[in-house]
Amino acid sequence: MIKINIVCVGKIKEKFFRDAAEEYLKRLSRFAKVEIRELAEGKNLAEEGTVIIRNCRGRTAALCVEGEKYSSEKLAAYVKGITDRGEEATFIIGSSCGLDESVKARASLRLSFSDMTFPHQLMRVILLEQLYRAFMINGGGEYHK
Repeated sequence: MIKINIVCVGKIKEKFFRDAAEEYLKRLSRFAKVEIRELAEGKNLAEEGTVIIRNCRGRTAALCVEGEKYSSEKLAAYVKGITDRGEEATFIIGSSCGLDESVKARASLRLSFSDMTFPHQLMRVILLEQLYRAFMINGGGEYHK
């Protein structure tokens, strides 16, 4: 079973975001062992970056607006490649200030979900949903249309 780490700065405060994240974590548990590492906000991006990098394992994708835009199918292929190679994966969600350049440089993939900016709490839910969708696509499930 693949191990997926989600390294994120900050906690989810709103119950509705926590509930949504928990639902997708439950769904993902059939396919992967998902660990969420919530990091405290640093004094600056460089300080956050140092702590983020220490928490990265395996193939790393940094979520950033200037990253490459993937379709759900392309994300599924990315996840399948990691799974097929038996690698561990880390997805990084920065604070409201973004990610330090050192984190982006360390990442094997800079991934953008949109040109729009989302709250990091909502981004966690979106990422979890897309990871679940990726596993459903890879397994030929009915979820993805």
